[in-house]
Amino acid sequence: TPWGHADVAAAAKACVSAVVIPKINSVAEVNEVSAALDAAGAPKEILIWAMIETPTAIMDCRAIAAHPRVAVLVMGTNDLAKELRAAQVPGRHPLVPSLHMALLAAREADKPILDGVYNDIKNADGFRAESVQGAEMGFDGKTLIHPDQVGIANEVWSPSEDEVAHARDVIATFDEALAAGKGVVQLNGRMIENLHVANAQRAIAIAEAIAELA
Repeated sequence: TPWGHADVAAAAKACVSAVVIPKINSVAEVNEVSAALDAAGAPKEILIWAMIETPTAIMDCRAIAAHPRVAVLVMGTNDLAKELRAAQVPGRHPLVPSLHMALLAAREADKPILDGVYNDIKNADGFRAESVQGAEMGFDGKTLIHPDQVGIANEVWSPSEDEVAHARDVIATFDEALAAGKGVVQLNGRMIENLHVANAQRAIAIAEAIAELA
């Protein structure tokens, strides 16, 4: 828009952690935003959250995610659905392939990725269902458009007490098995491997980080 560069320049002077840029389509556009931040005197610590909301962005999200100044990918599901001419329906099956493409890019780049907004702000059950879907798919959180959505999102993306307890059991059982020289590790009849330990460690780290905010 005619105000885009002025907005970026204002953000550069506002002591923000990052700027969210809509409709990012390419690395060239990320470079343009980064150059505009630099020209406005922004410190290098001000990063870019790139919104992925067009077919072009989906096809180029791998390169966008790899850009050193991009800190987070944000799904713009409303605009993406519009561009795809896709129906916005419960379960979001028309968008799932695109969501997975962006997830793959974020995970390859080892950067967080946030799920898109849920429009029906009065439908708490629908919002919870879509949040659970996003968490199960692997998103790190969800962008919100109403205060009533905050509590549900926090609950969905926070490990429960049972999950934390299980995570501690996984780590303890695995460590004990290694110390005993066992080649096969089981907990409650299920095999445990390094990947399960990594997931358990992540769950505990998230729970501890949330506890520090309380």
